[in-house]
Amino acid sequence: MRFGLNKVLTSPWFIGFLYRLVRCYAWTFRLRVENEQEWIGHIEGGGTVLLCAWHQQFFSAIRHFRQYRRFHPHIMISRSKDGALIAGIARRSGWHPVRGSSSCGGRPAMRDVITALRGSRLAGHIVDGPRGPAGQVKAGVIRMALATQAVIVPFYVRADKAWYFNSWDRFMLPKPFARVRLRFGRPVYLSPTIDEAGFEAQRDALERAMRSGFI
Repeated sequence: MRFGLNKVLTSPWFIGFLYRLVRCYAWTFRLRVENEQEWIGHIEGGGTVLLCAWHQQFFSAIRHFRQYRRFHPHIMISRSKDGALIAGIARRSGWHPVRGSSSCGGRPAMRDVITALRGSRLAGHIVDGPRGPAGQVKAGVIRMALATQAVIVPFYVRADKAWYFNSWDRFMLPKPFARVRLRFGRPVYLSPTIDEAGFEAQRDALERAMRSGFI
């Protein structure tokens, strides 16, 4: 019975239905986007960008991020059952999911994202996913950015009305018709380093910068 239910939940028709439901729900948000043009100009000028967010806040960006499909962006998504649904929604939004995470299949997935990022010059990454700890930047984002000479662009979400789930990250779901602000931070440029202390210093600096947007 459980196998049959899992098969239904990961079927193309159900994922298509879920994608349309998410899009309809997100269209109720009164969305305001800030500081977007700087990093788009960087890509159009030949640069590479890695958009980064907390797991807590990614849902609010799904509607707007469809506009970036012209860049053929990639994103790493876990191999879990929930990840299969998220990957299906990402694919329908014009993003190319690469399955893997720090807990399963992370190294080959990271290599695939690095290869893709060198070609498309845009990828997204959830810096504390898929299981946390919440608000802690994992090392993978630094490795990917250094390997591709990408700038890291954090983005943050605020909503005047939202539900917060009782999950490891207090996942945020804006309420219908909430005022939602999607704000991109200043690009973070990394310095090439082979020293472990230098690597950790850059990871720590990114974490401190991004925690200003953690709710």
